[in-house]
Formats: sequence, structure tokens, C-alpha cells
Amino acid sequence: MQPPPDEARRDMAGDTQWSRPECQAWTGTLLLGTCLLYCARSSMPICTVSMSQDFGWNKKEAGIVLSSFFWGYCLTQVVGGHLGDRIGGEKVILLSASAWGSITAVTPLLAHLSSAHLAFMTFSRILMGLLQGVYFPALTSLLSQKVRESERAFTYSIVGAGSQFGTLLTGAVGSLLLEWYGWQSIFYFSGGLTLLWVWYVYRSHPGLGCPGPKPAGVQAQQSPLETALPEACCLARPARAAPESRSTIGPRRAAVVSQLSAACSFFILLSWLPTFFEETFPDAKGWIFNVVPWLVAIPASLFSGFLSDHLINQGYRAITVRKLMQGMGLGLSSVFALCLGHTSSFCESVVFASASIGLQTFNHSGISVNIQDLAPSCAGFLFGVANTAGALAGVVGVCLGGYLMETTGSWTCLFNLVAIISNLGLCTFLVFGQAQRVDLSSTHEDL
Repeated sequence: MQPPPDEARRDMAGDTQWSRPECQAWTGTLLLGTCLLYCARSSMPICTVSMSQDFGWNKKEAGIVLSSFFWGYCLTQVVGGHLGDRIGGEKVILLSASAWGSITAVTPLLAHLSSAHLAFMTFSRILMGLLQGVYFPALTSLLSQKVRESERAFTYSIVGAGSQFGTLLTGAVGSLLLEWYGWQSIFYFSGGLTLLWVWYVYRSHPGLGCPGPKPAGVQAQQSPLETALPEACCLARPARAAPESRSTIGPRRAAVVSQLSAACSFFILLSWLPTFFEETFPDAKGWIFNVVPWLVAIPASLFSGFLSDHLINQGYRAITVRKLMQGMGLGLSSVFALCLGHTSSFCESVVFASASIGLQTFNHSGISVNIQDLAPSCAGFLFGVANTAGALAGVVGVCLGGYLMETTGSWTCLFNLVAIISNLGLCTFLVFGQAQRVDLSSTHEDL
């Protein structure tokens, strides 16, 4: 007798998951990949002052170059997730890393290709954003299909910590390279390391090349992904007046709204915190407030993943744990953000900023993993939609924060904005969030 379709899909999906040694090896590999992603991404901000002096850019022109990355970044999120779901997230990551590593390495050459320095650098940053935009949706797709539910949070937290490692690495090594060898050396450094990483992964995993013909007798079999995709969740799918199909729209949209809020609040703090410290505490040392919050964020991210998986292994429901993590990542972090607007002490401000940034890493074990809980077969696509909305909202939020501060002359309104956005996302997730899969059945179980 044939097993029920849902059980068959679960069994097939289980067969494709990594073993423990494979998971450990891939976790280390992807941690390094995320680190290099942020090394390449943060190279331009470190070099902006020196490049502005060389090319005669004013602040407005430098701002155009810096902001152009995010316009490209917004455009490929959904595409990256969809490709990750269809051909495999690891292939998408490596192909894009090959391209962005090459562009980073040749950036100094592009800058001197003609007298139109601004146009060439703006174009290269847009292209960099387009290529890096596929990374996290493809990563989400990969981990949702290859990592067990009870290990996803810790795995994602470890890989996500690469963003803090990359920022610290570029800030520390890049500052020395800038002083010793000039701004060109930073691009050579980050681009070269990325290409070395790609070469190493291809050597270590030869099966990542183009798949060959299937063996005889296997032609008619479908992969779990090919089986699940026709019934995968899709935000644009019409409800067709079926009550059971409406029941799954809430969790998916709640996930999108919560991810949007998390990304928007993070972009606002990331963009304005350095300016806040420089204006409020002009005599403070920049390396303290630029480094300490990210040093705190690394162990906080790892701890959140460990705690999340530990609670699930102890028998707590996945959705309960995900909501707890979001309560820390959006709720408690916004409390410390509010405190920043009501203190005049530098030490207290560093503590509050570090706590807020550190607690935001709990989102890796909350909403980021919840998207994988809901729909492993199309998690990349769903994360792409959410991250696109988050990136666009972040751009709007950063501009709105600047307008509010210009109008009121107070930093308090900026931190109030962060708290409002964070708690809107938190409340939405607490009310509508679920963790059961919605992509296993065409009738969609009532969640």
C-alpha cells in the first residue's frame, strides 16, 4: 500500500538532509562565506573617505555610491530564493560569490578605467548589490532543506555570526591596509579571499558542478523539491474561497511582516548609531562604539541558537520557542534602544547600544528560522520576499529617521521610531505566527 503523500514527502526530505559531520563541515564553510560576504560589502564604506579625496567627491556624490548597493540588493532577493529552491542554494551561493569576489577584486581597476569615476563606482556597487542579494535567500533555502528542525536555529545563528566577524575583520585589517598600502589593497584583500573560498568549496565538494544524466531506472523519479514545489506556498496564490487555504496566509504574512520589522530596525540602528555617538560624545574614541556592539553580537547570536535548539529538544513547541526568541530580538532590544534616547552617559550608551544590537541577533533563531519551519520547499522564495520588503523599508526608515531628527533636533524620536517598528512586527508575529509546515498538502492543514 502506498504511504500518504504528506508522509512520503517527509520521508524523501529526510533522506536529503545532511548527516552530522556534513552539517558541521557545511556550517563552517557557510560561516566563512558569510564573513567574506560582509568583508566585500563593507570595503567601500571604509574606503569612501580616501576615494573621495582621490576623485574629488563631495558628500552627496559619496552618498550616491554608498546607497547604490541597496538598490541592487533589493532586486534579486526573490530571484535568489526561487533559484535556491529550484537548483540548490549552494550552487546559487557559489556562483554569486564567484561574481562578487571578481568585481570586488577589480574595483580599483574600474575606478581608473576612465575619468567617469563616479559612474563606474556607482555601477559596480549596484552590480555588487544585485549579486549579494541572492545570498541570504539561497542560504535560507539550503538550510531549510538540509538541516534538521531541532538544529536549524543554532546552525543559522553560527552562519549568521559571520556578518559580525566580517564587519570586524574588515574594520581591523582594512584600517591597517588603508594606512600601509592605500584603499586599493582593501578591495584586493576581500575580493581575493572570496575567490579563494569559492575555489576551496569547489575542490571540497566536486558534486556542486552541473548535474550529469540520472542513472537508468531513476529517470521517472522526482526529487522532494520537484514534488513539493507544485504545492508550495506562494504569497500571490488566490484563496479561491477555500477556508483551509486562507488559514495558511496568516502565518506566512506574519513572517514577512516580522522579518520586515527586524530588518528595518536593524538598518536604522546600523546607519545612525555611529553618527549618534560622534555628535553626542565628540571626544569618545571611535573604535569603542564601532567595535564593542559587534563583539557582543557574536556570542549573543551563538547563545540564541543554542538556547532555541535546547528548548525544542527539551520538548517545547517550536512556535513557542520562535516567539520567545522574537520577544527578545524585537521586544527587549527595542527597550534598550529607547534607553539610548534618555541617557547622557557614554558608558551607559555603549552598554545600551551593545544590548540592543546583541539582542537583535535573537531574530536569527526566531523569524529567520520560522520561515524555514513554514515552508522548507520554498523557504528561499519566502525569505526573499520578506528581505526585499525589509531592505526597502530600511531605506525608507533611515530617511524618515533623518527627517524626524532634522525636524525635532532630538535623537529620542529616532529611537522611538525603532521601538514602534519593532513592536509592530513583534505583535503581528505573536498573534498570527505559526511553525507547522504549510507546503505539504494542497488542502493545507489548519494551523
